Amino acid sequence: MAPRRLDTRPRRSQTKSMPHIYMQFDFGKDEEKAQLARHKLEVWKQAFRLDKKLLYKFERETDGAPDAEPVAAKSEKPKAKGKGKSKDEPETPKSNETVKLLLRLGFSNHEKLSEQRWVDRIPTEEPFLAASPRVLKPGDADFADTEKQFEELNPGGWDRRDARR
Repeated sequence: MAPRRLDTRPRRSQTKSMPHIYMQFDFGKDEEKAQLARHKLEVWKQAFRLDKKLLYKFERETDGAPDAEPVAAKSEKPKAKGKGKSKDEPETPKSNETVKLLLRLGFSNHEKLSEQRWVDRIPTEEPFLAASPRVLKPGDADFADTEKQFEELNPGGWDRRDARR
């Protein structure tokens, strides 16, 4: 027996799905700039309370070349007691992966002004400026493909390589 409603008809939900805005950034092989961008996004998420409104994921594509050897954690020579880095330490090698960042902004309908401010601000900040920013809104041709690509990428916006840094 189905429950009866005495005075009202059942209604559809009043909340509509929020349209997302996606931003793509191509950092090329510059892993350091990608990590700076990740750090900046994390700072913004905490400072402006954008936990669920600003989501990002990294996409890494290898170019077919063999991966570079990771730098050993401990060097063979004992370190000097100085605070500065010694000149003999090797720098981290450049990655041979192409790093792309997919960023999703999901503001509700009453936060359109805040959403537009972030759409205007993010591509003009330093680590994002040189990464050929591209903004995709719900009417654009590549929007559906980008949305599918975002959902298929690793959850959480980072992978084990990001955790080392």
